[in-house]
Amino acid sequence: MAQAMRRFTKMHGAGNDFVVLDLRGGRTPPDAATCRALADRHTGIGCDQILTVEDALASGAVARYRIWNADGSPSQQCGNGARCIAAWLVRDGAAGDGDFQLDSPAGRHAVTPLGGGRFRIAMGVPEFEPARVPLRGFHRALDAYALEVDDALLAFGAVSMGNPHAVIEVDDVDAAPVATIGPRLQASVAFPESANVGFAQVHARDRIGLRVYERGAGETRACGSGACAAAAVLMRRGRVARVVSVELPGGTLQIEWPSDDVPLTMAGPASFVFEGEWIDDRH
Repeated sequence: MAQAMRRFTKMHGAGNDFVVLDLRGGRTPPDAATCRALADRHTGIGCDQILTVEDALASGAVARYRIWNADGSPSQQCGNGARCIAAWLVRDGAAGDGDFQLDSPAGRHAVTPLGGGRFRIAMGVPEFEPARVPLRGFHRALDAYALEVDDALLAFGAVSMGNPHAVIEVDDVDAAPVATIGPRLQASVAFPESANVGFAQVHARDRIGLRVYERGAGETRACGSGACAAAAVLMRRGRVARVVSVELPGGTLQIEWPSDDVPLTMAGPASFVFEGEWIDDRH
């Protein structure tokens, strides 16, 4: 059997790394096994997620993108990935120097190039109703929910940014039990679609420290939608201002949410790492 070859671009947004595939023109997207092979850091290219650039769903958008986690599962939202797709399209010439629109599994996003490899993405209005997260066992939105995890009561916020998030406020983000509490909360029946679990420390009214245990990827160096979720939960509680810097292990993102009824925006870097051809020799 002939070996399959895929051209790719390796990128990262604040350390959250991606393999970008150009599928415009109706090319076939990778299946789950191929995504796992691409993402493998020992035998593949290595990444947190695979991003595909595809033809726009409708007029007005430059392109559509889709997201697969390192374990091959599909994802609805990826803020760092959206910035990388935006940078890829600008370099490709498909998008100009001004504002443009992108389609994603979570809807349409307005993109503003900021110069210097930075982009601002409109991430939509955060959804706090439990049914929209989705979060089971609760009938109305609360500032904090409580679940028993490892025989202890765990308090967390919950929000959808197009994908489900739990946000746990901690005193010391560096010492947070990300690797233990993250997967256990993800596995809770309260989160029927699992969740990205963020551990947030408020450093100041305009500054948050954050680590995120992502669905299908584990802890990543940055999570754009997780930064948006943490900021939104803490803004609603009055813990931080409506403009805040979110410091992640891989870099810093700026989140703005002027009021509850308008889209939240995220700004940050997008970087190219290398180009290549991946030979699928599994067959």
